[in-house]
Amino acid sequence: MKTLKIAIASDHAGYQFKNRLGEFLKKNGYLVTDFGTDSEASMDYPDTAHPLAEAVASEKFDFGFTLCGSGNGITMTANKHQKIRAALCWNSEIAELARLHNNANVCGIPARFISYEEVEKIAKIFLSTDFEGGRHQTRIDKIPLK
Repeated sequence: MKTLKIAIASDHAGYQFKNRLGEFLKKNGYLVTDFGTDSEASMDYPDTAHPLAEAVASEKFDFGFTLCGSGNGITMTANKHQKIRAALCWNSEIAELARLHNNANVCGIPARFISYEEVEKIAKIFLSTDFEGGRHQTRIDKIPLK
């Protein structure tokens, strides 16, 4: 079985959870690359979101995880890339549906609004749920602007 390659990125608000998530994923056998940030110093989330999204969109990575305070800004930024389907996931049920119905390839996490334990649950479900396809593929095909 193929070892999944995971990209992770955060802003200053998501820095601590990003580091913990990276270690968790490595311990569970995933290949992890950290796109930053490298401290809790204030920074602009697009500076890490764009490189992560480019790497996932080019299929150098299987999935990405982005973390910022609300999860919104970094997720919106990732979604500017045509081949990215980033979903804001604040619990494991949303993460499951993001994969099952939307074939999300980036999971956005609101670091200031959930516990780290929930982050691990979200990651487990996101990475273990397969896309259902079928009628959902038709909808996904309509997302990119032509």
